[in-house]
Amino acid sequence: MFDDVIWDKLNEECGVFGVFGHPDAPQLTYYGIHALQHRGQESAGISASNGEKFSYHRGMGLVTEAFGNKELEQIKGHLAIGHVRYTTAGESKIENAQPLIFKYSQGNLALAHNGNLVNAKQVKHQLERQGSIFQTTSDTEVVAHLIARSGYDRIEDAVRESLRMIKGAYALLIMTETKLIVALDPNGLRPLSLGTIGEGYVVSSETCAFDVIGADYLREVEPGEMIIIDKDGMRSERISGNTQRSICSFEYIYFARPDSDIDGINVHQARKQLGRQLAKEASIEADVVTGVPDSSISAAIGYAEATGIPYELGLIKNRYVGRTFIAPSQELRAQGVRMKLSAVRKVVEGKRVVMIDDSIVRGTTSGRIVRMLREAGATEVHVRISSPPVMNPCFYGIDTSTREELIAAKKSIEQMREFIGADSLSFLSVDGLMEGVGRGKEHPNRGHCLACFTGQYPTEIYEDEQAETHCASLSN
Repeated sequence: MFDDVIWDKLNEECGVFGVFGHPDAPQLTYYGIHALQHRGQESAGISASNGEKFSYHRGMGLVTEAFGNKELEQIKGHLAIGHVRYTTAGESKIENAQPLIFKYSQGNLALAHNGNLVNAKQVKHQLERQGSIFQTTSDTEVVAHLIARSGYDRIEDAVRESLRMIKGAYALLIMTETKLIVALDPNGLRPLSLGTIGEGYVVSSETCAFDVIGADYLREVEPGEMIIIDKDGMRSERISGNTQRSICSFEYIYFARPDSDIDGINVHQARKQLGRQLAKEASIEADVVTGVPDSSISAAIGYAEATGIPYELGLIKNRYVGRTFIAPSQELRAQGVRMKLSAVRKVVEGKRVVMIDDSIVRGTTSGRIVRMLREAGATEVHVRISSPPVMNPCFYGIDTSTREELIAAKKSIEQMREFIGADSLSFLSVDGLMEGVGRGKEHPNRGHCLACFTGQYPTEIYEDEQAETHCASLSN
């Protein structure tokens, strides 16, 4: 993808959405996954059931590219699940597009998964030795095979047994002809919210999708919780007693939409608070504050409010750049950044500029934006990052680089400043991040995964998982 080559950002793997008990479940799911499009742009799919049989469609590309009126009209039922995908585990091809659909001894099964299973390779190897034949390269298929091989007839019993055999991050939707099962890993690494619409239920990676379809937020799915929804209503049980909330901190920093709420905290407000905290830790004399669109704008507003420096739209995003292009050569990559981003000369010319961004991965894009601001006439460019330095790869469904390709793992802050050409560079501290997203004295039990900053992973990491990340090519 053009965006991956040009834009130095982390990528979330996917988003999931489900509806139970609504006559327009497939249509609502379409709008739901469209609202979650920012979480994955490689493929989209919807599976539905009318109580007796499945209908489904999956396609590559954006939701609007994967679905036309004809495809959506053919999907019918009161129960549906949907998925948007960005590849971090498995190849980018239609066979890996979700929901994955399977037939087994108890009927049909559809699965939609957000996250990454850190022991998928070990479980898959064991299953293959026992005769399982895998049709995809997605780690999600491991769950389907575990369910199919279970000795239990009831789907909830089979799912419960299967989930106790996998480790890592999963926000999982499982659909049969008559039931919707929702499960979240014991660490709650990925966000998952529950809501209602009329007499029915909805579940989504983010609450912004509830607003689109007119659903009411009910609560967060708890770590280690399994929810079963069928004609008898909704019931909940714990699949793990050993739970420790570790929501990915990048949901607040970058991934989630600003209008979503996670754990009762509005993402936009959290990002503004990160900006305010950054101002406390790294203020500087300047004439104007600007944010790198779009995810850094909220933090830039917070920084400006805290320092009293005016906030301006010094950088403008071109929203009509094509999604896929032939990867440009090295010498044309700077031009590619200009296709996506422009500096507003009348705003920055002759000014000392504070440029707020949410993260630095490789540093290449940051350097190009700094040069762009200077070429537009900025006399000084001070870069402030509303997160700590990213020094470690993620194994839970975020497409990060190898550690060797993360600039913060190789260079000091001063060396990074020289590399990107800024007049100064500062990052938010880990403690500042925690204060910003609400884990202060008021919320002492709120847990976050900080592994990409600290190297302290909330689960065991298997050797082959580390080796695969070590050998992976940089795709962001």
